[in-house]
Amino acid sequence: MDPEATTVYLEYFYVTSQNPDIDETHSHVPYTSVFLPVFYTVVFLTGALGNVILMSALHFKRGSRRLIDIFIINLAASDFIFIITLPLWVDKEASLGLWRTGSFLCKGSSYMISVNMHCNVFLLTCMSVDRYLAIMCPAVSRKIRNRDCAYGVCASVWFISCLLGLPTLLSRELTLIDGKPYCAEKRATPVKLAWGLVALIFTFFAPLVSIVTCYCCITRKLCVRYQQSGKHNRKLRKSIKVIFIVVAAFVFSWLPFNTFKLLAIVSGLQQDLYFPSTFLQWGMEVSGPLAFANSGISPFIYYIFDSYIRRAIVHCLCPCLKKYDFGSSTETSDLTKALSNFIQAEDFARRRKRSVSL
Repeated sequence: MDPEATTVYLEYFYVTSQNPDIDETHSHVPYTSVFLPVFYTVVFLTGALGNVILMSALHFKRGSRRLIDIFIINLAASDFIFIITLPLWVDKEASLGLWRTGSFLCKGSSYMISVNMHCNVFLLTCMSVDRYLAIMCPAVSRKIRNRDCAYGVCASVWFISCLLGLPTLLSRELTLIDGKPYCAEKRATPVKLAWGLVALIFTFFAPLVSIVTCYCCITRKLCVRYQQSGKHNRKLRKSIKVIFIVVAAFVFSWLPFNTFKLLAIVSGLQQDLYFPSTFLQWGMEVSGPLAFANSGISPFIYYIFDSYIRRAIVHCLCPCLKKYDFGSSTETSDLTKALSNFIQAEDFARRRKRSVSL
């Protein structure tokens, strides 16, 4: 089971059971002690390498850097910080839930995971709002979208995420049960669960609604423009595909896990809304790896669907190919720049038509 799922399950279990049985608490989905270590190892190797290459390619790229690349670099840094903790959890899963690396790493790795979760969601929200402003409100975006603002927003996201991770740092501890060490949460209270519910709503579900709303508005604008172009505009068709994949990957990775997390907390607060503990545990064990795999596959999503990043990575790995152009610049998926030009042209045509009619 992933560490955050363990946290929520133990909180739920301690509240709803007067005599928690450690054997029940640490019962796993069959074969997870074999599958999860292998799965986390693959995510660690591919994710660490992919995020390092992505950060290096964008950071050392010569010439002008896109504004959105600042958010992508910070997102990759957040994913890399999380991924370096995975070997600790590989050892935990391989030892059937026992924590053999000490109290400091128990607290520290859990804190880093919590910071990563908040940082990822907030950075994706900022990227969504940035694209929304650039595409839907180009006049306003020109006044507030600049590098200094982007760096300030990223610094604020890191600061807030570090603060939001403090409860995990304070509540996680190394517990001895029958002489065996477990990295687990302290006994949960209704107040703590209530705070967890509020935090989950404002740190995941509210940002998720914002992300989906922004991209729905952008997609609607794209579809209108797509129909106006006679359904022959390749760039618009590709842009719609990119938006769908970005949003779908985020929702598929994080929504199932946080839904089970929400159900566990609500079950602890409302005794009449009872969900079987086995159902919740199995649900979080199955959905947890999907959430954490997102940190490993993000670089590959950018490489496959963003030709600008693909060229930067190839040039970083193979400087000898520096002068070779991997796809013309007109095919880049720099959505912000492309759609801003579309809307500006559309507005100009509308104003011109109006002036002629007058």
